[in-house]
Amino acid sequence: MPVRWRWPLGGPYNQAMLDALSDRLQNTFRRLGSSGTITEKDLDEALREVRIALLEADVNFKVVRDFIARVKERASGQEVMRSITPGQQIIGIVNQELVDVMGGNATPMLKAEAGPTKIMVVGAKGSGKTTLAGRLALRLKKEGRQPFLVSTDFERVAASEQLQVLGQQIDVPVWVEEKPAPAVEVAKRAMKEATRLGVNAVVIDTRGAVALDDELADELADLADEVDPTEILIVVDAMTGQEAVTLARDFDEALEGTGVVVTKVDSDTRGGAVLSVREVTGLPIKFITTGERLEALEEFHPDRFASRVLGMGDIVSLVEKAKDTMGERDVKDVAKRMRSGQFDLEDFLQQMQHMKQMGPLSGLLEMLPGAGAAAKQLSGVDLDDRFFRQSEAIVLSMTIEERRNPDLLNGSRRRRIARGSGTTPAEVNRLLNQFKEAKKLMHAMTSGKGAGGLMRMLGM
Repeated sequence: MPVRWRWPLGGPYNQAMLDALSDRLQNTFRRLGSSGTITEKDLDEALREVRIALLEADVNFKVVRDFIARVKERASGQEVMRSITPGQQIIGIVNQELVDVMGGNATPMLKAEAGPTKIMVVGAKGSGKTTLAGRLALRLKKEGRQPFLVSTDFERVAASEQLQVLGQQIDVPVWVEEKPAPAVEVAKRAMKEATRLGVNAVVIDTRGAVALDDELADELADLADEVDPTEILIVVDAMTGQEAVTLARDFDEALEGTGVVVTKVDSDTRGGAVLSVREVTGLPIKFITTGERLEALEEFHPDRFASRVLGMGDIVSLVEKAKDTMGERDVKDVAKRMRSGQFDLEDFLQQMQHMKQMGPLSGLLEMLPGAGAAAKQLSGVDLDDRFFRQSEAIVLSMTIEERRNPDLLNGSRRRRIARGSGTTPAEVNRLLNQFKEAKKLMHAMTSGKGAGGLMRMLGM
């Protein structure tokens, strides 16, 4: 007997993938801005470097060709050539063209309509469709919706079981059927149940493809006709580069998609998919995923992403991450304590835990204008779960007085803390040194001109 649906049991741009491209572009523009004026030869050499950097990042050849042509046309004017700061002007032109290539202004993420929102998730095998379905359901739930997950993938082993586990984690009902059946029939039964339950958002996971053949195209087209989806989101795996972009175009031609989601953006890949997919498919990038946590689903903003590629930071996204993770009141309190110098080890531990939820520290620093060098220095720092568990054990082994005044921690106290936390005195010393360095960084952020704007924003 088929299992119709089951209620769950129980009741926030990493930029690692674009480092090489970002470094090369920044070095090129740094050289370009070293002289007072720019000749046509200077411009041609700089654009040659940009072209090579984009091609090495696996950006589509036609996209690169058109991009370079547009930049050259805009940058060849006499006003730019004779400008006092021509290098900065050309950076501005490249930045705007990158924004345009990736879609210009941000588009509404998910369409709103009177009836239930219905989202079909389609794309390549292994691109993260099922996990994305769970992430979308979690996002919809946080927005006050009542989501419902549906599995129509009987080809991949344990696909429905994976979706069911995700539903359990976020307390969202999931429709699964044990016996294989055509996707259209599964969807009919699932939509009837969605109506009975009174849910207002349905997310449908579908069968993936290595290449879109006629059989799967017909299956998905029939499914779309039956469901009449509000959104057809095409998943693009950043790790597979232009192959994924080409497959996304095929899906769009067969189904008329409404948007793209680029997954695994935090992976160590070249990044060409993000820079190519909008131009190749004509579809807006609506979300990117960065990390393994279900919360790691970010709205895509072309202007912010371009700014980070060029090393110009992304303060707005960083503030949004902080407020989303910590809450606005907590952000204000932390900023106040940093400014007043009252920041202690208890605060330090709490903020490390928040930062872990926000993503890799190097990725956060890259959102600060001019902090790229600091991010690279921290790229090898191991901030994994073990680090945070060990840090928590060390801090909790201190007395309240010691946490509030770390200067009290002499040699004997540190040995006692090491015994109490199951660590070594060297590890205790390392944590204390990291705390001191973090406090220096926070002081610089609250008093400096560049990143200081961040803390002023956090304090508002």
